[in-house]
Amino acid sequence: MSVKKYAVCGVSNRAMSMFIAPMLERFGQNSAVVALLDRDPRRHEVCKHRFSQLKEVPEFAPQEFEQMIAQTKPDVLIVTGRDDTHADYIVNGLTYDLDILTEKPMTTTAADCRRILAAEKESKGRVMVAFNYRYSPIHTKIKEMVMAGKLGRITSVDLNWYIDTYHGSSYFQRWNRMRTFSGGLSIHKSSHHFDLVHWWLDQKPVEVFAHGALHYYGPEGEWNPRKAEGRVCATCTDKLHCAYYRRWNSRSQHTQVEDDHLSSSARVAAAEQYSDYRPDQCMFDGEIDIEDTYTATIKYDGGALLSYSINFSLPYEGYRLAINGTKGRLETTEYHVPNRVPFPFPEQTVDYFPLFGSKEIIHVVKREGGHGGGDPVLQEDLFLGDDPARPYRILSNSEDGALAVATGEAVWRSVKEHRPVSIAELLQVEGVQSGSRR
Repeated sequence: MSVKKYAVCGVSNRAMSMFIAPMLERFGQNSAVVALLDRDPRRHEVCKHRFSQLKEVPEFAPQEFEQMIAQTKPDVLIVTGRDDTHADYIVNGLTYDLDILTEKPMTTTAADCRRILAAEKESKGRVMVAFNYRYSPIHTKIKEMVMAGKLGRITSVDLNWYIDTYHGSSYFQRWNRMRTFSGGLSIHKSSHHFDLVHWWLDQKPVEVFAHGALHYYGPEGEWNPRKAEGRVCATCTDKLHCAYYRRWNSRSQHTQVEDDHLSSSARVAAAEQYSDYRPDQCMFDGEIDIEDTYTATIKYDGGALLSYSINFSLPYEGYRLAINGTKGRLETTEYHVPNRVPFPFPEQTVDYFPLFGSKEIIHVVKREGGHGGGDPVLQEDLFLGDDPARPYRILSNSEDGALAVATGEAVWRSVKEHRPVSIAELLQVEGVQSGSRR
């Protein structure tokens, strides 16, 4: 079996947990990490301390990208740095005919999506986007029900996503809080959700109209104990009066909280071990320039309409979904991260209501692993190739990545400009026109 060589651009926590660890622990027979690239040398040190197998792997700074390619000759780039760095690494990698594996979102703007799509057209390489939400058992079951025609022709979707005070506030303590770095949460986070709907329906988004606001965070947030700039949780004298901090921490210690991203104690550790990076900045700082609440209506080229909302400061985490079609309706409710839900809740099922007939309750087989059991299956597709037994495409490509980013950008542009925004306008492509059918 031939061994593929991987260069990691952006040695983030995500890079280590989602990609490097599986390669070393499960896919070492056909995968090898040959280069680490990051702007912060401390990240190289942390990675090698965690994975002693990488102690001889060469390290590079961003300006040494060409040297890295020449010296290590990778087959694949793994792009897992800050969101705004993705596009340059992807485009540069494609000029060397490399395959690209990028964390979501593919990039932060529709303009950069256009750059990536153009570069891929001229390259022998292909882009894969790690949309792991597609892979959870509940989500694949929904895909199979839609494909089987259980709902008929899809007419509308209701998707309401809830982010709790622990997870939601974390975005406003890190670099995500700046649109320049993340594209805003309608891209960084909601791109996951827009990709799911696009994949379930096999319809492309056409037009978006949205409202949004910053209700909870920033200096005007009503839970701000005192207006001040530049505070960090580790040294903040106001934290005992901060409801968000007190919800998840005691007076004497940071509480270890289960999360797919960073635990509270991990945030403090990251603040101490990385250069020029504070994941515990104050969520009430004035530099925050993104929204924490959105509602949107999205039209698709197959005629379906999506009613979407997301809120980043709620008492519990999860979502409620309904998909309506000419033959029936399905519903499901997820309560995410059970130890952070402050009340008892039922097991997640998919409830199917035929248009004329009796309700069915579908219990889906569970799997272990992050993101509802999706991460391990995604990793198998990434490092072993598509599962030949699966009857549908699931691994995301550059077009999927671009549609998700463009939908997220259309959301915040609609919020700012008070108008409907078309996807074709942002991606400057034909074939995604209002009212067209695939």
